[in-house]
Amino acid sequence: MTSSTAPADSTGSTHRVQQLTATGLLGVLGIVYGDIGTSPLYAFQASIEHFGAAKIAYGDLMGILSLIFWSLVLIVTVKYVSLVMRADNRGEGGILALMVLAQRGCTNPRMLKFLALVGVGGCCLFFGDGVITPAISVLSAVEGLKVAAPSLGQFVLPISAVVIIALFAVQSRGTGSVGRMFGPVMTIWFLVIGLMGVLQIVQHPQVLAALSPTYGYELCAEHGWLAFVALGSVVLAVTGAEALYADMGHFGATSIRAAWIFFVLPCLALNYFGQGALVLANPAAAENPFYLMAPDWALIPLVILATAATVIASQALISGAYSVTRQCMQLGFLPRMSVAHTSAVEEGQIYVPQVNTALMVGVLVLVFAFRSSEALASAYGIAVTATFACTCILAMVVFRRMFKWPRWAAVLVFGGFFFIDTVFFAANALKIPDGGWVPLALGLALMALMTSWKRGRGLLLDRWKHDSLPLSAFLARLPHSRTIRVPGMAIFMTGNPDYVPAALLHNLKHNKVLHEKVLFVTVNNLDVPEVGMAERTVITELAPGIHRVMLRYGYMESPNLPRDIALLNDQGVPVEPMQASYFLGRETLVAAMAPKMPVWRMWLFLLLARNATPATEFFRIPSDRVVELGVRVAI
Repeated sequence: MTSSTAPADSTGSTHRVQQLTATGLLGVLGIVYGDIGTSPLYAFQASIEHFGAAKIAYGDLMGILSLIFWSLVLIVTVKYVSLVMRADNRGEGGILALMVLAQRGCTNPRMLKFLALVGVGGCCLFFGDGVITPAISVLSAVEGLKVAAPSLGQFVLPISAVVIIALFAVQSRGTGSVGRMFGPVMTIWFLVIGLMGVLQIVQHPQVLAALSPTYGYELCAEHGWLAFVALGSVVLAVTGAEALYADMGHFGATSIRAAWIFFVLPCLALNYFGQGALVLANPAAAENPFYLMAPDWALIPLVILATAATVIASQALISGAYSVTRQCMQLGFLPRMSVAHTSAVEEGQIYVPQVNTALMVGVLVLVFAFRSSEALASAYGIAVTATFACTCILAMVVFRRMFKWPRWAAVLVFGGFFFIDTVFFAANALKIPDGGWVPLALGLALMALMTSWKRGRGLLLDRWKHDSLPLSAFLARLPHSRTIRVPGMAIFMTGNPDYVPAALLHNLKHNKVLHEKVLFVTVNNLDVPEVGMAERTVITELAPGIHRVMLRYGYMESPNLPRDIALLNDQGVPVEPMQASYFLGRETLVAAMAPKMPVWRMWLFLLLARNATPATEFFRIPSDRVVELGVRVAI
């Protein structure tokens, strides 16, 4: 995929303008459509089971096919591909980018808080989806062994566990080399499932009548409650739609749209209608219509291909979880975590060990707790539909403000999609007792963590302002003081550039000296994906030998202090970042006598603070150049 660089905006942000190329399309197929591309393994089977599967009536079967097809058209094609993907933040997509766009220009504190809750809530549900997707995808693929060789059914769980452990074990090596295989494998997958569908449709072409939405309407009108319950399984056909928007920054909207409209959607539709044709001809095939479409000789190769496809689908969610975690850290919703860059070329290829371990444990627990893709389907869908609804709310605000849509148009269009999403969510809510509580519980737990961290950091910053000495007052007294200046350069990290860092005050108190060259460094996280290197640093001379440095990063970037401080040489400030001394304050946080947060929130915040990655590691500061000075802070 070739790319060109757009001019930097006022923040220095740049993003790639992707062009439509064969390489780009292969990348899209390998990463973006892995999740939704493996839905035929279980979505149709789970949907018809509500109507008796092998005893399902002709009209009911056609109704299910119609609902699946028009869900793909309305939710994926119209909502995401045609509309939501127009809202990008300097080329980046995803619910957090949409949240930033919705908040931009808003001055109402209550509205800002509401939009943040919607965005963070959708983000937390995405993590819930990231745990369930690998479990149900790998299980549904390996379960093909039961069809190919029933005697191997007892090995489904062990094989699934081995595949999952192997998948997470190789994450630390990066996805670059493996990623080059994703596109061709998924291309073969889509061609195979499309061909399987065509072979069945040719034998029973009457199934194509389900393209009419009237069959879906008649199913809902005739069965009412039962059809509503079935919608909880129909929505499984569109899981992964959020990935189209989330991965827009990597591949560009043009490639994603072209791949969906001209290749992925036709192949998926053909396979679903092929499964329907098979069940019409042989109701007993409802037991596993996907695999029973294939001839006996092709079953084992198909199981292998399906397993490869589900691993790829899982990889997309895992990589997405890493990216979303970094965005949350940069936006202040999560504490610092170790972020390893697995590629010297691609900034977006990262690995977060803590997230990787948590996901692996969560996926294995689900596999052994539910034991089959059919049972796990009850836990799937509710997180996806809730995320769809969150996206609708934010998109309604963005299209009203950013695209200047009339209020009635924004409400009519996205209100309509919101209604569809809430119907799907309500249908999935019936699964809560049977496993739907899993993603909800995980989402609520993560939301409690994120909001507690955000609130705690805000209180900590207020306490710093209250206890710290204004920098202007310190600089005014400095020429008249007897402070001894010693050779060398000291770099003080500070979260608030208007106040003297606590580490400097402690250094003066105990060592009675100040270096000849002093840098007050503040890291600012902007609401843009990337900041151009030309605009990375902003330097201000405060006094002879004393400078204030602002380092600016986008929410898709990881800080690198030594590298970026070295840029000051180009601005006339000689500096050797590898020879300087970095002074950091190590806060010991304790609850105040009258805490401003509930006890449970305070406990969560203190727990997160104690387990946060050290600043030296997060900012990539050489450990042998760091001086840490402790301070006790009560909040």
